[in-house]
Amino acid sequence: MALIPVTILTGFLGSGKTTLLQRVLSEAHGQKIAVIENEFGEENIDNEILVSDTQEQIIQMSNGCVCCTIREDLRSTLQLLAAKRRKGLLDFERVVIETTGLADPGPVAQTFFMDEEIAESYLLDSIVTLVDAKHAQQQLDDRQEARRQVGFADQIFISKSDLVSEAEVGELIHRIKHMNPRAAIQTAHFGQVALSQVLDLRGFNLNARLDIDPDFLKPEAPGHAHAHDHGDRDHDHDHDHDHGHEHCGHDHAHDEHCSHPGHGRHHHHDDDVKSFVYREARPFDPAKLEDFLGAIVQVYGPKLLRYKGVLHMKGTERKVIFQGVHQLMGSDLGPEWRADEERQSKMVFIGIDLPRDILLQGLAQCLA
Repeated sequence: MALIPVTILTGFLGSGKTTLLQRVLSEAHGQKIAVIENEFGEENIDNEILVSDTQEQIIQMSNGCVCCTIREDLRSTLQLLAAKRRKGLLDFERVVIETTGLADPGPVAQTFFMDEEIAESYLLDSIVTLVDAKHAQQQLDDRQEARRQVGFADQIFISKSDLVSEAEVGELIHRIKHMNPRAAIQTAHFGQVALSQVLDLRGFNLNARLDIDPDFLKPEAPGHAHAHDHGDRDHDHDHDHDHGHEHCGHDHAHDEHCSHPGHGRHHHHDDDVKSFVYREARPFDPAKLEDFLGAIVQVYGPKLLRYKGVLHMKGTERKVIFQGVHQLMGSDLGPEWRADEERQSKMVFIGIDLPRDILLQGLAQCLA
C-alpha cells in the first residue's frame, strides 16, 4: 500500500491552528483526512469541532474526515489508525496532526523517521506553522517553543495580520526569514488558505524542491551586502531519509537580523534560532564531507532543527540532495547537472545557536 502522507500543524497558542483545521475539516474537498489532536490535557481543544464523548477516541465525520483526540503516545495512535485502515474499519487517505501550542514539533517529526513500524505506514509530508501577527514578536522573544516552530516549518501562515500595520507585518516576515529562509511565508485570513498550500508540500521529501527564499540576503540597507542563494526546482526520485550521513556546500553565510528597510523602528532580535546559507562552486570530496557532517550531526544534532542542500560532488555528474532533522540525515542522487547550469553546492542550516565558524571551516576542508 502507498504510504499515508502526514502534515504536522503547529503554531503558538492562539495563532489560529483550530480555525485553519476547521476549514480543512468542513470544506467539501472530497479528501478523507484523519485528524489527530495531539494535546496534553492542559487545554481542551476544539470541543465545537471534535464533539467527543469520552468513550469514543475516534470519530468519523460526515464529510469523510476522521477525528481522534490523543493524550497518550502519538506512536500508538498512529499504529491504531493504520491498523483500523488496513482492516477496512476506517477510511482515510492522509493524516493531519495538530500539536498543542506549546509543543516542539521536533519529536513529533522524528517519530516518522525513528520508528520502523510508523515509517512503514506513513510518510511525513511537511510541517505547517501558524504565526499570530499581533503577538508573534513577543512570543518569539520569550518562548523557545515559538522559535522552534518557525525553525522547523516548511510553510508559514501569518494570521491576524489585520490587527497590525503593514509595516509590522513586514518586520515580522523579515525576522522570520532570518530564522528560516526556506519556508514559504504568506498571510492567512481566518484560515482561508488553499488546501494545496497545506497538503502535499513534500517538505520532507528529498525530491522536493530545495527552497531558499530568493529575496533573502539581497542587499537591503547600506552596509548589508548579503550574498544570496536560490533554490533548485528539480530533483526527481524518491528516497528515504534517515541514513546517517551526508554532504554539504558553502560560501556566504548570513544570519542575524537587520532592521527592515523603510521602518523607523530598528529592532534587533537576537533569536537563538537562526539560519545559515552556504554556497560553494568548488566540488566536495565525498568521503571527507561524509565524515565531517557525520561528526557535526553527532555533536550538534539536537540543536540542528532542519538542514537541506543540493551538492556539487567530485566524481559524479549528478546532483546530490541531502537533508536532515536533528541527528537524522539522509542523501540521494538527484538529476544530472544541466550543461547550461552553474555547478554549485547550496545548503541551508536552521538551528539553535549554530556553530557557524565550525561549519565554515569544516566545510572548507571538505572541498576536493
